[in-house]
Amino acid sequence: MSYRVAVVGATGNVGREILNILHERNLPVESVRALASSRSIGREVAYGDDQTLACENLESFDFSEADIALFSAGGSISKEYCPKAAAAGCIAIDNSSVFRVSNPDIPLIVPEVNADALIEWSQNPDRINIIANPNCSTAQLMLPLKALHDIAPITRVVVSTYQATSGAGKAAMDELFTQTRGIFVNDEMKREQFTKQIAFNCIPHIDVFMEDGYTKEEWKMNVETRKILDPSIKLTATCVRVPAFIGHAEAVNVEFDGEVTVEQAQQAFEEFEGLTYFDKRMDEGYVTQVECAGEDAVYVSRLREDPTVENGLNFWCVSDNLRKGAALNAVQIAEELVKQGLI
Repeated sequence: MSYRVAVVGATGNVGREILNILHERNLPVESVRALASSRSIGREVAYGDDQTLACENLESFDFSEADIALFSAGGSISKEYCPKAAAAGCIAIDNSSVFRVSNPDIPLIVPEVNADALIEWSQNPDRINIIANPNCSTAQLMLPLKALHDIAPITRVVVSTYQATSGAGKAAMDELFTQTRGIFVNDEMKREQFTKQIAFNCIPHIDVFMEDGYTKEEWKMNVETRKILDPSIKLTATCVRVPAFIGHAEAVNVEFDGEVTVEQAQQAFEEFEGLTYFDKRMDEGYVTQVECAGEDAVYVSRLREDPTVENGLNFWCVSDNLRKGAALNAVQIAEELVKQGLI
Protein backbone atom coordinates (compact mmCIF):
# COMPACT_ATOMS: atom_id res chain seq x y z
CA MET A 1 0.00 0.00 0.00
CA SER A 2 1.18 3.52 -0.75
CA TYR A 3 0.12 6.85 0.71
CA ARG A 4 -0.80 10.33 -0.41
CA VAL A 5 1.43 12.91 1.29
CA ALA A 6 1.06 16.67 1.55
CA VAL A 7 3.92 18.93 2.64
CA VAL A 8 2.71 22.19 4.18
CA GLY A 9 5.30 24.96 4.05
CA ALA A 10 7.09 23.39 1.12
CA THR A 11 9.08 26.53 0.26
CA GLY A 12 10.73 26.91 3.67
CA ASN A 13 13.99 25.42 4.95
CA VAL A 14 12.32 22.47 6.68
CA GLY A 15 9.71 21.96 3.97
CA ARG A 16 12.37 21.64 1.29
CA GLU A 17 14.28 19.21 3.50
CA ILE A 18 11.12 17.13 4.01
CA LEU A 19 10.76 16.82 0.25
CA ASN A 20 14.39 15.73 -0.06
CA ILE A 21 14.00 13.13 2.65
CA LEU A 22 10.72 11.79 1.27
CA HIS A 23 12.50 11.17 -2.00
CA GLU A 24 15.49 9.53 -0.29
CA ARG A 25 13.74 7.15 2.07
CA ASN A 26 11.41 4.19 1.91
CA LEU A 27 8.05 5.63 2.87
CA PRO A 28 5.65 4.13 0.29
CA VAL A 29 4.40 7.25 -1.46
CA GLU A 30 1.65 7.33 -4.05
CA SER A 31 1.76 11.09 -4.51
CA VAL A 32 3.36 14.17 -2.95
CA ARG A 33 1.65 17.57 -2.94
CA ALA A 34 3.59 20.75 -2.13
CA LEU A 35 1.45 23.30 -0.29
CA ALA A 36 2.28 26.92 0.47
CA SER A 37 0.64 30.32 0.82
CA SER A 38 -1.25 31.90 -2.06
CA ARG A 39 1.76 34.07 -2.99
CA SER A 40 3.74 30.91 -3.82
CA ILE A 41 1.16 29.23 -6.07
CA GLY A 42 2.91 27.72 -9.07
CA ARG A 43 6.40 28.16 -7.62
CA GLU A 44 8.43 25.03 -8.24
CA VAL A 45 10.25 23.18 -5.49
CA ALA A 46 12.71 20.33 -5.92
CA TYR A 47 11.66 16.74 -5.27
CA GLY A 48 14.76 14.64 -5.70
CA ASP A 49 17.55 15.52 -8.10
CA ASP A 50 15.51 15.59 -11.27
CA GLN A 51 11.90 16.30 -10.31
CA THR A 52 10.01 19.42 -9.32
CA LEU A 53 6.59 20.03 -7.79
CA ALA A 54 4.44 23.09 -8.36
CA CYS A 55 3.18 24.61 -5.13
CA GLU A 56 -0.55 24.52 -4.51
CA ASN A 57 -2.62 26.89 -2.40
CA LEU A 58 -2.89 25.70 1.19
CA GLU A 59 -6.01 27.79 1.75
CA SER A 60 -8.07 25.87 -0.80
CA PHE A 61 -6.51 22.42 -0.42
CA ASP A 62 -8.86 19.52 0.37
CA PHE A 63 -7.08 17.44 3.04
CA SER A 64 -9.30 14.45 2.31
CA GLU A 65 -7.02 14.04 -0.71
CA ALA A 66 -4.05 13.27 1.59
CA ASP A 67 -3.40 10.47 4.07
CA ILE A 68 -0.50 12.25 5.79
CA ALA A 69 0.26 15.96 6.01
CA LEU A 70 3.69 17.09 7.17
CA PHE A 71 3.47 20.64 8.54
CA SER A 72 6.43 23.02 8.68
CA ALA A 73 4.88 26.43 8.11
CA GLY A 74 4.91 27.92 11.62
CA GLY A 75 2.62 27.94 14.62
CA SER A 76 -0.19 30.15 13.30
CA ILE A 77 -0.60 27.99 10.17
CA SER A 78 -0.48 24.76 12.17
CA LYS A 79 -3.02 26.05 14.66
CA GLU A 80 -5.47 26.80 11.87
CA TYR A 81 -4.87 23.96 9.41
CA CYS A 82 -3.79 20.92 11.45
CA PRO A 83 -7.30 20.55 12.96
CA LYS A 84 -8.78 20.91 9.46
CA ALA A 85 -6.53 18.17 8.16
CA ALA A 86 -7.32 15.95 11.14
CA ALA A 87 -11.06 16.45 10.71
CA ALA A 88 -10.74 15.40 7.05
CA GLY A 89 -9.22 12.06 8.09
CA CYS A 90 -5.65 13.06 7.30
CA ILE A 91 -2.95 12.51 9.94
CA ALA A 92 -1.15 15.79 10.59
CA ILE A 93 2.48 15.57 11.73
CA ASP A 94 3.35 19.02 12.99
CA ASN A 95 6.76 20.68 13.42
CA SER A 96 5.51 23.72 15.31
CA SER A 97 5.26 24.07 19.09
CA VAL A 98 1.47 24.50 19.09
CA PHE A 99 0.47 20.93 19.98
CA ARG A 100 3.58 19.55 21.72
CA VAL A 101 2.48 19.97 25.32
CA SER A 102 -0.87 21.76 25.12
CA ASN A 103 -2.90 18.54 24.83
CA PRO A 104 -1.91 15.31 26.63
CA ASP A 105 -3.81 13.28 24.02
CA ILE A 106 -1.51 14.50 21.23
CA PRO A 107 1.69 12.43 21.28
CA LEU A 108 5.12 14.04 21.07
CA ILE A 109 7.32 11.57 19.24
CA VAL A 110 10.95 10.74 18.61
CA PRO A 111 10.58 7.32 16.96
CA GLU A 112 13.80 5.80 18.34
CA VAL A 113 12.74 6.82 21.85
CA ASN A 114 8.96 6.57 22.37
CA ALA A 115 7.35 5.00 19.29
CA ASP A 116 5.15 2.97 21.65
CA ALA A 117 3.23 6.18 22.45
CA LEU A 118 1.75 5.93 18.94
CA ILE A 119 0.04 2.68 19.87
CA GLU A 120 -1.65 4.28 22.88
CA TRP A 121 -2.67 7.21 20.70
CA SER A 122 -4.13 4.92 18.02
CA GLN A 123 -6.23 3.05 20.59
CA ASN A 124 -7.87 6.19 21.93
CA PRO A 125 -11.47 6.18 20.61
CA ASP A 126 -11.48 9.98 20.75
CA ARG A 127 -8.05 10.38 19.23
CA ILE A 128 -7.08 13.55 17.45
CA ASN A 129 -5.30 12.92 14.15
CA ILE A 130 -2.38 15.17 15.10
CA ILE A 131 1.12 14.06 16.10
CA ALA A 132 3.69 16.58 17.31
CA ASN A 133 7.34 16.76 16.36
CA PRO A 134 9.59 18.05 19.18
CA ASN A 135 11.73 21.13 19.20
CA CYS A 136 14.95 20.70 17.21
CA SER A 137 17.23 20.99 20.25
CA THR A 138 15.08 18.50 22.18
CA ALA A 139 14.87 15.95 19.36
CA GLN A 140 18.59 15.32 19.08
CA LEU A 141 19.07 15.25 22.85
CA MET A 142 16.49 12.51 23.35
CA LEU A 143 18.55 9.82 21.62
CA PRO A 144 21.62 9.89 23.87
CA LEU A 145 19.49 10.50 26.96
CA LYS A 146 17.32 7.47 26.17
CA ALA A 147 20.41 5.31 25.66
CA LEU A 148 21.67 6.33 29.10
CA HIS A 149 18.26 6.25 30.82
CA ASP A 150 17.96 2.58 29.90
CA ILE A 151 21.11 1.86 31.94
CA ALA A 152 20.15 3.79 35.07
CA PRO A 153 17.40 6.36 35.68
CA ILE A 154 18.44 9.91 34.85
CA THR A 155 17.67 12.33 37.67
CA ARG A 156 19.05 15.63 36.37
CA VAL A 157 20.29 17.13 33.10
CA VAL A 158 22.16 20.38 32.58
CA VAL A 159 22.48 21.31 28.91
CA SER A 160 23.92 24.27 27.02
CA THR A 161 22.98 24.48 23.36
CA TYR A 162 24.83 26.14 20.49
CA GLN A 163 22.16 26.49 17.82
CA ALA A 164 22.59 27.34 14.15
CA THR A 165 20.83 30.25 12.51
CA SER A 166 18.84 27.92 10.23
CA GLY A 167 16.74 27.11 13.29
CA ALA A 168 15.30 30.62 12.94
CA GLY A 169 14.62 30.32 9.21
CA LYS A 170 16.12 31.39 5.90
CA ALA A 171 16.02 35.10 6.72
CA ALA A 172 18.13 34.44 9.81
CA MET A 173 20.71 32.57 7.74
CA ASP A 174 20.75 35.46 5.28
CA GLU A 175 21.37 37.90 8.12
CA LEU A 176 24.40 35.91 9.28
CA PHE A 177 25.77 35.91 5.73
CA THR A 178 25.09 39.62 5.16
CA GLN A 179 26.56 40.70 8.50
CA THR A 180 29.66 38.54 8.01
CA ARG A 181 30.28 39.96 4.56
CA GLY A 182 29.50 43.46 5.80
CA ILE A 183 32.19 43.33 8.46
CA PHE A 184 34.86 42.72 5.82
CA VAL A 185 33.68 45.48 3.49
CA ASN A 186 32.77 47.93 6.26
CA ASP A 187 29.03 47.98 5.52
CA GLU A 188 26.51 49.25 8.04
CA MET A 189 25.59 46.52 10.53
CA LYS A 190 21.86 45.82 10.21
CA ARG A 191 19.89 43.70 12.70
CA GLU A 192 16.43 42.47 11.74
CA GLN A 193 16.22 38.79 12.74
CA PHE A 194 18.30 38.78 15.93
CA THR A 195 18.39 40.99 19.00
CA LYS A 196 22.15 41.47 18.67
CA GLN A 197 24.80 41.04 15.99
CA ILE A 198 25.06 37.34 15.11
CA ALA A 199 28.20 37.50 12.94
CA PHE A 200 31.26 36.55 15.02
CA ASN A 201 29.06 36.52 18.12
CA CYS A 202 26.94 34.27 20.36
CA ILE A 203 23.50 35.32 21.57
CA PRO A 204 22.15 33.64 24.74
CA HIS A 205 18.57 34.34 23.73
CA ILE A 206 16.31 32.05 21.64
CA ASP A 207 12.56 32.72 21.59
CA VAL A 208 10.89 35.06 24.09
CA PHE A 209 11.80 35.59 27.73
CA MET A 210 9.52 34.18 30.40
CA GLU A 211 8.82 35.55 33.88
CA ASP A 212 11.34 33.26 35.59
CA GLY A 213 14.21 34.49 33.40
CA TYR A 214 14.36 31.44 31.14
CA THR A 215 13.58 31.76 27.45
CA LYS A 216 10.78 29.77 25.87
CA GLU A 217 13.32 27.64 24.00
CA GLU A 218 14.81 26.59 27.33
CA TRP A 219 11.36 25.91 28.73
CA LYS A 220 10.52 23.76 25.71
CA MET A 221 13.54 21.54 26.30
CA ASN A 222 12.43 20.97 29.89
CA VAL A 223 8.76 20.16 29.33
CA GLU A 224 9.31 18.20 26.10
CA THR A 225 11.99 15.98 27.67
CA ARG A 226 9.62 15.16 30.52
CA LYS A 227 6.78 14.30 28.12
CA ILE A 228 8.90 12.20 25.76
CA LEU A 229 11.25 10.44 28.14
CA ASP A 230 10.30 10.62 31.82
CA PRO A 231 8.31 13.18 33.84
CA SER A 232 10.63 12.70 36.82
CA ILE A 233 13.72 14.05 35.01
CA LYS A 234 14.83 17.53 36.04
CA LEU A 235 16.37 19.51 33.20
CA THR A 236 17.80 23.02 33.05
CA ALA A 237 18.98 24.55 29.79
CA THR A 238 20.80 27.59 28.45
CA CYS A 239 20.10 28.03 24.74
CA VAL A 240 22.51 30.05 22.63
CA ARG A 241 22.34 31.13 19.00
CA VAL A 242 25.75 30.87 17.33
CA PRO A 243 27.12 32.00 13.95
CA ALA A 244 26.72 28.66 12.19
CA PHE A 245 24.38 28.02 9.28
CA ILE A 246 23.37 24.40 9.95
CA GLY A 247 23.74 22.09 12.92
CA HIS A 248 22.93 22.32 16.61
CA ALA A 249 25.53 21.39 19.22
CA GLU A 250 24.89 20.58 22.87
CA ALA A 251 27.16 20.24 25.89
CA VAL A 252 25.35 17.91 28.28
CA ASN A 253 25.84 17.00 31.93
CA VAL A 254 23.79 14.07 33.24
CA GLU A 255 23.29 12.76 36.78
CA PHE A 256 21.92 9.26 37.48
CA ASP A 257 20.21 7.34 40.25
CA GLY A 258 22.90 4.68 40.16
CA GLU A 259 26.32 4.14 38.68
CA VAL A 260 26.90 4.47 34.95
CA THR A 261 30.46 4.00 33.80
CA VAL A 262 32.01 5.60 30.74
CA GLU A 263 32.38 2.12 29.25
CA GLN A 264 28.68 1.35 29.76
CA ALA A 265 27.68 4.67 28.22
CA GLN A 266 29.97 4.16 25.25
CA GLN A 267 28.47 0.74 24.54
CA ALA A 268 24.95 2.14 24.87
CA PHE A 269 25.72 4.93 22.43
CA GLU A 270 27.29 2.55 19.93
CA GLU A 271 24.27 0.23 19.99
CA PHE A 272 21.48 2.83 19.96
CA GLU A 273 19.62 3.36 16.68
CA GLY A 274 20.20 6.81 15.20
CA LEU A 275 23.34 7.55 17.24
CA THR A 276 26.93 7.58 15.99
CA TYR A 277 29.59 7.55 18.69
CA PHE A 278 32.91 9.10 17.65
CA ASP A 279 35.31 10.01 20.43
CA LYS A 280 39.07 9.68 19.88
CA ARG A 281 40.30 11.94 22.73
CA MET A 282 42.76 13.60 20.41
CA ASP A 283 42.92 16.52 18.01
CA GLU A 284 39.95 16.30 15.60
CA GLY A 285 38.63 13.27 17.50
CA TYR A 286 35.12 14.68 17.86
CA VAL A 287 32.27 15.82 15.59
CA THR A 288 31.25 19.45 15.07
CA GLN A 289 28.38 21.20 13.35
CA VAL A 290 30.27 21.42 10.07
CA GLU A 291 30.63 17.62 9.83
CA CYS A 292 27.02 16.82 10.78
CA ALA A 293 25.37 19.03 8.14
CA GLY A 294 23.44 16.88 5.68
CA GLU A 295 23.67 13.79 7.88
CA ASP A 296 20.84 11.89 9.57
CA ALA A 297 22.65 10.72 12.70
CA VAL A 298 23.05 12.36 16.08
CA TYR A 299 26.78 12.32 16.82
CA VAL A 300 28.14 11.91 20.35
CA SER A 301 31.70 12.83 21.37
CA ARG A 302 33.68 14.03 24.40
CA LEU A 303 32.21 11.40 26.74
CA ARG A 304 33.76 11.57 30.19
CA GLU A 305 33.05 11.16 33.88
CA ASP A 306 31.92 14.12 35.94
CA PRO A 307 34.08 13.89 39.09
CA THR A 308 32.08 16.58 40.92
CA VAL A 309 29.02 14.38 41.56
CA GLU A 310 28.55 10.78 42.64
CA ASN A 311 27.01 9.47 39.42
CA GLY A 312 27.56 11.85 36.53
CA LEU A 313 28.74 11.99 32.94
CA ASN A 314 29.46 14.73 30.42
CA PHE A 315 29.16 14.48 26.64
CA TRP A 316 28.87 16.57 23.49
CA CYS A 317 26.32 15.91 20.76
CA VAL A 318 25.67 17.49 17.38
CA SER A 319 23.06 16.98 14.69
CA ASP A 320 21.69 18.61 11.56
CA ASN A 321 18.77 20.60 12.98
CA LEU A 322 16.93 20.68 9.66
CA ARG A 323 17.02 16.89 9.40
CA LYS A 324 16.86 15.00 12.70
CA GLY A 325 15.78 18.18 14.45
CA ALA A 326 12.78 18.63 12.16
CA ALA A 327 12.27 17.11 8.69
CA LEU A 328 13.77 13.66 9.20
CA ASN A 329 12.03 13.09 12.51
CA ALA A 330 8.68 14.03 10.95
CA VAL A 331 9.17 11.58 8.08
CA GLN A 332 10.30 8.90 10.53
CA ILE A 333 7.03 9.36 12.44
CA ALA A 334 5.13 8.72 9.20
CA GLU A 335 7.29 5.65 8.57
CA GLU A 336 6.56 4.40 12.09
CA LEU A 337 2.81 4.74 11.49
CA VAL A 338 3.17 2.56 8.42
CA LYS A 339 5.45 0.09 10.16
CA GLN A 340 3.03 -0.40 13.05
CA GLY A 341 0.01 -0.59 10.75
CA LEU A 342 -1.58 2.49 12.30
CA ILE A 343 -2.52 4.12 9.02
